[in-house]
Amino acid sequence: MNKSKNDFSDNNSDNITIELNNVSKSFNSIRAVQSLSFKIKKGEIIGFLGPNGSGKTTTMRLLTSFYNPDSGNIKINGINTLDDDVQTRSSIGYLAENNPLYEDLLVKEYLEFVADLRGLTKTDKKENIARSVEEIGLKEVYFRPINQLSKGYHQRVGLAQAILHDPSILILDEPTEGLDPNQRLTHRNLIKTLGQKRTVLLSTHVMQEVETTCERVILLSKGRLVADEPVKDLLNQVEDLKTVYVEIDGNNIEKELNKLPGLQSIQVTELIGNRKGFTVSVIGDSDPRPEIYNISKSKNWTIWELREIKPKLEEIFRDLTTKYKKS
Repeated sequence: MNKSKNDFSDNNSDNITIELNNVSKSFNSIRAVQSLSFKIKKGEIIGFLGPNGSGKTTTMRLLTSFYNPDSGNIKINGINTLDDDVQTRSSIGYLAENNPLYEDLLVKEYLEFVADLRGLTKTDKKENIARSVEEIGLKEVYFRPINQLSKGYHQRVGLAQAILHDPSILILDEPTEGLDPNQRLTHRNLIKTLGQKRTVLLSTHVMQEVETTCERVILLSKGRLVADEPVKDLLNQVEDLKTVYVEIDGNNIEKELNKLPGLQSIQVTELIGNRKGFTVSVIGDSDPRPEIYNISKSKNWTIWELREIKPKLEEIFRDLTTKYKKS
């Protein structure tokens, strides 16, 4: 299991907004979360990842005091959730995956309703709604019924209610689910903006969201911490595996490529005539491209393309969780 490089031992405790210490939670015989520990600093945007059944949802519910831990403790802005869950809940804004909204209300009416539930004063209610509408970009739909809004604006309304009480922490569960590519891009930029002055815990299965939005990844599998790393470090961590794409015109190409030292796999794409594309992965320290070039030269092949394929976060996610299942 990958240990966290982010123990923050030298950091001021005031800079830590979320802290879990050996937290466990079971449901009858099912151990949903097991001895889970991590810390998140103020202003970080964290990708919170894990396959189905990893304990991700349970952990989010523990953070929001929907559940209490069986053992261990959780601190939100330095306050133990078991000591004052009213205070810790007030520090968190939450956007659920299904984003439940009252569809028959106007956006204005819904935000006023949420403000009343939050117990905001008349002055704070007016100021906070105006700030949230401005920050999330809801001015043009503020007086429209929610049931007439696009999916993108539905998600914006959900985000607006999540920041309405000005929390220091945002927990977003699949915030771009169901959005088209343009809407996803807009929401990524919006999340980055929201994270400039808040801690954001972003739960998603879309790896591109994490690569483009998050600074760090916390990855769970079977209720345990598998990785806690900066995104850039994870992308550089595929041990001893190098992958290249090569497009070649020639004879007996696959047979010769199968002789490459440390060959792990070859995937073939049929092209026109003898011209074929291959994704080649090898294990070892050496880059396979010089060897492929030398073989091509000796066999009088024509190379149309030869380039390295950088690992994607999705591949690393699959690799880490698969390794953990086998361990």
